[in-house]
Amino acid sequence: MCRFAPRLRAHYLPLIGASFLVSAFNFTFWERFVAAVGGWEWHKLPLLAATFIMLTLVFTAALSLVNFPRTIKPVLIVLVVSAAGASYFINQYGIQIDKAMIQNVIETDLREARELLSWKMLLTISLLGILPSVLLARTTLEFAPLKRHLALGGGTAAASVLIAAAILILFFKSYAPAVREHRELRFLLTPSNVIQAINGYARQKWAKPLVVAPLGTDAVKGPTWNGQLRRSVTIIVLGETARAMNFSLNGYARLTNPLLTGRPGLINFSNVSSCGTSTAVSLPCVFSALGREHYSDTKAQGQEGLLDVLRHAGFGVLWRDNNSGCKGVCARVEYEDLSQPEVGNAFCNAEECYDERLLENLPEIIRNAKKDLVIVLHQKGSHGPAYWKRYPAAHGKFGPVCETNDLEKCSRESIIAAYDNTILYTDLLLSKTIDLLEKTAKSEDVDTAMIYFSDHGESLGESNMYLHGAPYIIAPEEQTHVPFMLWFSERFSQRFRVDTKCVAARSEQKFTHDNVFHSVLGLLDVSTAVYNPGLDLFHACSRDG
Repeated sequence: MCRFAPRLRAHYLPLIGASFLVSAFNFTFWERFVAAVGGWEWHKLPLLAATFIMLTLVFTAALSLVNFPRTIKPVLIVLVVSAAGASYFINQYGIQIDKAMIQNVIETDLREARELLSWKMLLTISLLGILPSVLLARTTLEFAPLKRHLALGGGTAAASVLIAAAILILFFKSYAPAVREHRELRFLLTPSNVIQAINGYARQKWAKPLVVAPLGTDAVKGPTWNGQLRRSVTIIVLGETARAMNFSLNGYARLTNPLLTGRPGLINFSNVSSCGTSTAVSLPCVFSALGREHYSDTKAQGQEGLLDVLRHAGFGVLWRDNNSGCKGVCARVEYEDLSQPEVGNAFCNAEECYDERLLENLPEIIRNAKKDLVIVLHQKGSHGPAYWKRYPAAHGKFGPVCETNDLEKCSRESIIAAYDNTILYTDLLLSKTIDLLEKTAKSEDVDTAMIYFSDHGESLGESNMYLHGAPYIIAPEEQTHVPFMLWFSERFSQRFRVDTKCVAARSEQKFTHDNVFHSVLGLLDVSTAVYNPGLDLFHACSRDG
């Protein structure tokens, strides 16, 4: 039986491999690059051809440095398979690959990862990644004697760099504005984007401090707590992937907020921006005191956050999760994982649980608590691409809906319909949360409040982008404009001297996730040196201030 085993002189492999990488995995890059330099025109062909040659030569030079018997095949196989996966997601969903995206991949749980699987993905990776890798593995490489091989490799690398540099200088006038105005290009060029992203993520993780610095240990309850016998309960609903523009409260044409519209006591903020475009960034950022400008994963992991400050002040703090965890934010407070399906639970199916489960047993928890409470409910929300799985079928008002994670098979209208149903279901959850707090305020004689905001938004086909996670510097508004709303019981606003009319008058002003940390402390009258009244959206609306 004859086995297919081609032979190749090893010093040709870097050029062949580089040509394949540049041509096979960079459809979106070339599409964006062509647009960046002015579109398809005959006089642009020399620039485009030169760019292809330049990138191929740069990759050739890099591969020449690892072109040795025990290294070149493993390196190329890893690059080809990872490039196949990265290019699929770039082409399919319009995402860019950076360290935050790598963090998302690593920290996503198995159930979320399964939703991204499709036959198209498997076929793409098989044809463009696995098949070429098998061919390479079976190829017999013929290496020249060591000295000659080193000379050929060094000469190839040097010549490649020199010619690439000459091309860069020759066309620099065209490259400079394109790269400066289209910074997303570096996140689209595969596999260099994957290498840079993994390197950035690895450096970030290795730099993580071993000791978490305390924060706000001086926190105490302020004057409004003096002589109070009534407890307070504040529920923070942390939304997932909800974008503000699809809330009818913010002017969206489709009625996605029928229950919250006109709700007494509800204050909706229409101009709020997120800290990041992914849960891995936004969630720890919004609960930290750092703010977006100073945020890094290393800094956030290295110091306590809002929940810790509240705990220092004497609050009981509970995190209830129907998502993939709290990214370290709830590490030092009570935690309940409600995301695992439970047989017989009305809010679960075989795969996952719906967000209404977050409200289960809350009245009993509040009744049995001896402390003032801050409870965080972390939604599954509008997490995609399987939007149709985020809500019970009975709550699917809009349609027809896309019922596949291969969004290319669906019309944009059906994708948006499925997404809007998730917002409709969030409307139900928030309305039920307020109902629970209203009832609890009367039956348990406690003062209650709700704060809702989403971690980030979502692209639904605008500019051919889907999902989220775009680098913030180039992220579209769809991924950064998030919903934010408040509700207070009457006794709560009286007790904490919040002028709700004043707060409502500020509802169209621009705020960001940076305001959350300080606003929660200000709302609950927590006195601490880490509190900044300038970032407290309630500070200007205090009846005694």
